[in-house]
Amino acid sequence: MKQIRVLVAKPGLDGHDRGAKVIARALRDAGMEVIYTGLRQTPEQIVQAAIQEDVDVVSMSILSGAHNHLLPKVVELLKAEGAYDDMLVIGGGVIPEEDIPALKEKGIAEIFTPGTPTSVTIDFIKANIKNKSMNA
Repeated sequence: MKQIRVLVAKPGLDGHDRGAKVIARALRDAGMEVIYTGLRQTPEQIVQAAIQEDVDVVSMSILSGAHNHLLPKVVELLKAEGAYDDMLVIGGGVIPEEDIPALKEKGIAEIFTPGTPTSVTIDFIKANIKNKSMNA
């Protein structure tokens, strides 16, 4: 079975990456291959990294409050590149509950807020990965 490849990205000007590093480590410990982009990535940089690394999942962590703009922008760019249908796109961080339905409508599969156990994220990825050959 092919290893699940996950891009963990920090879009925007957010300078805090503890949560992203925690989830990256948890995904790696769960047997996934993790590519971490580092801080302050533009949506364009995230999409290019996702395509170049041929990832199965784009996981974005955001605390800056720009989630309603940045997360859908990544989905929009993935669609423009023809890559969205092959990738699961998820987000996490400090995102108000009332913003989550609109983000899901715009193509973010799930939003994980602070305090979500990493096992919940791992299980969601395994259950919803778009490359079904990896769900064996």
